[in-house]
Amino acid sequence: MAQLDGQQVPNRRWRIGGLLGVGVLINYFDRISLSVAAPQIQAEFHLSPEQIGLFLSAFFWTYALLQVPAGMLLDRYGPTRIGRWGAACWGIASSITALAGGWAGIFGARMLLGVAEAPGFMVSSKATGYWFPRAERAFATALFDAAAKFSNVIGVPLVAAVVVAFGWRWGFAVCAALSFLYFIAFLVIYRNPSADTALSALERRYIVEGGATPEGVPPGGTSGMLGYLLRQPKVWGLVIGFAAYGYSFYLFLTWLPGYLVQTMHMSILKSAGYAAIPWMVATLTDLFVGGWLIDHLIAKGHPESKVRKTVLVCGMVLGLAVFGATQTTDPVWAIVWISIALGGLAAAAPVGWSLPSLIAPTGGVGTVGGLMNFGNNLMGAAAPIATGFIVGATGSFGNAFLLAGLILLVGIVAFVFMLGRIEPIPDPR
Repeated sequence: MAQLDGQQVPNRRWRIGGLLGVGVLINYFDRISLSVAAPQIQAEFHLSPEQIGLFLSAFFWTYALLQVPAGMLLDRYGPTRIGRWGAACWGIASSITALAGGWAGIFGARMLLGVAEAPGFMVSSKATGYWFPRAERAFATALFDAAAKFSNVIGVPLVAAVVVAFGWRWGFAVCAALSFLYFIAFLVIYRNPSADTALSALERRYIVEGGATPEGVPPGGTSGMLGYLLRQPKVWGLVIGFAAYGYSFYLFLTWLPGYLVQTMHMSILKSAGYAAIPWMVATLTDLFVGGWLIDHLIAKGHPESKVRKTVLVCGMVLGLAVFGATQTTDPVWAIVWISIALGGLAAAAPVGWSLPSLIAPTGGVGTVGGLMNFGNNLMGAAAPIATGFIVGATGSFGNAFLLAGLILLVGIVAFVFMLGRIEPIPDPR
């Protein structure tokens, strides 16, 4: 329990952190539902692997393109307003998918979901910067980032059970219902710290004096901030490095069930069970390495920048274990290698998501997060397409995993040589 002036600090901020984590969990249920339902949809509409790759990437086209505009809107209007609109639109997009009359309707609905969820992760990142001091930022960030991984642990089996029992449309209907429930919860509970009447004066002091991100818009406006950030090598190191992380993450997010069905000859339900194992490992490393361990080491007096940078780079290096999956046809060993790779990437991810609030100049957290997530999800659009074409041409996932490893190497170089120290960029004049 945190203390300030000898008094125990209340935990309102951790309730907000839990709310943000639930939002990301449901957000990812919406995303993974198509991956689980893809075999049924492929059979119903007679689609090729290349078409499925395009299908799986549709969400990321609009999601990636809107990252920077969404980040600028977030800096202008704040997490409360943008978070409410986004959550409402998730449910609408999933409802349209469930009711779609054909392939084109589903494709369009997935693009709409990309629009609706564009600000989602950045809302959580910016709100976490407002609500948490720097000493608690790693674990607070890991709460919502680990939810993205844990969604595959419970979401894949849940959606798979619904899809097998009732058909693919009901999988999307369940996701729509959960999205609308979260919208109601966010509407009732979330406020920025300055507007939250349930936040005590003591906890407010603890948050502000601990280095929380100041609320407010950029001094020079959002468009001026964007131009300034694009001239910063530190920002480009973050964008390139996180894009490399995103390629492997979204490769596994969209194609892991299909890989297990096609290469390891599993049923949909069995593949869902196997696919849950790497995501459980990822959830644990996200929370306890990318979250708790970082805060613990910093509290012990280790240099903040060095601790975060070490976990970030070492996690990316462990992601290279994806090379091991290219050398086996044994499902157990494939899961072991993929678990190591995803576990390493998951440990690095909360560091990446904490960086916008740690390096951004005043009022620029959303724009930095938008630039970072634009690169991340540009790869989210590329990975399913590239994998689909590689599998279609070769009949194997080996070369697809090899490409992911090579892209990770580029990201490691960017993090090491371009990101530099993890410290705030000076405010623009």
